[in-house]
Amino acid sequence: MEQTRVSPSWQPKLSTPGVLVYDRGMEAQASYWDAVAYKKRFGHPLLTGELEKRAGLGGRILDYGCGYGRSIRELHERGFCNLDGVDTSAGMIARARAENPFARYVLTSGSEIPFSRGSFDAVLLLAVLTCMPDSSAQARLFSELFRVLKVGGILYVSDLLINSDARNRRRYERFEPRHGLYGVFELEEGVTLRHHTREHLERLAASFKTISVQQFQAETMNGHQSRAIRMILQKPSRNLRA
Repeated sequence: MEQTRVSPSWQPKLSTPGVLVYDRGMEAQASYWDAVAYKKRFGHPLLTGELEKRAGLGGRILDYGCGYGRSIRELHERGFCNLDGVDTSAGMIARARAENPFARYVLTSGSEIPFSRGSFDAVLLLAVLTCMPDSSAQARLFSELFRVLKVGGILYVSDLLINSDARNRRRYERFEPRHGLYGVFELEEGVTLRHHTREHLERLAASFKTISVQQFQAETMNGHQSRAIRMILQKPSRNLRA
């Protein structure tokens, strides 16, 4: 059973009502992504059929955690023409603007998505949760994604699941005492990541209607294989959690 303890180093804090301020742990993550902005290659697969079917090539699509714009380029090459990218890394945004100038890019603090309610026909969330170890921050993000999607809009979630091989088990067990959660681990290069249970991701998505769920194998940014999950969700006319 997944534990629910949260490490203090990742706990978001309330400074004013409704506004989340992240501590140094989150700032350190942004610094890491800045440092590797021109070094990492992302290869998480993107299937666009459901996006084309439900949002259309002219639908407004947000890639949250867009990195250097790899998915933006794929969407552009397949005919999508109304694209926005958001990321918390200034380095990644700079690279995206230089290499994939097919979208409007916005640098954000990560606490809020800087768009008004109902702005998007679809939102992509590709291997973002693995870079956001704190459950509270993840829940806040899903609330924001629900807000910026139009009714009937699509949330395309794809992320990494907990693995059972010896290498992953060792690092999950090594870092569980520090982070209070099985599946969170640190890399020597300076970043904290998380692999998830399917049940946890389904709880995050409880406000949405589930269209489809698929499990598959994905390549990580460091070239390893990992269990992964793809969830196509839809914003209903009312919050299903209410």
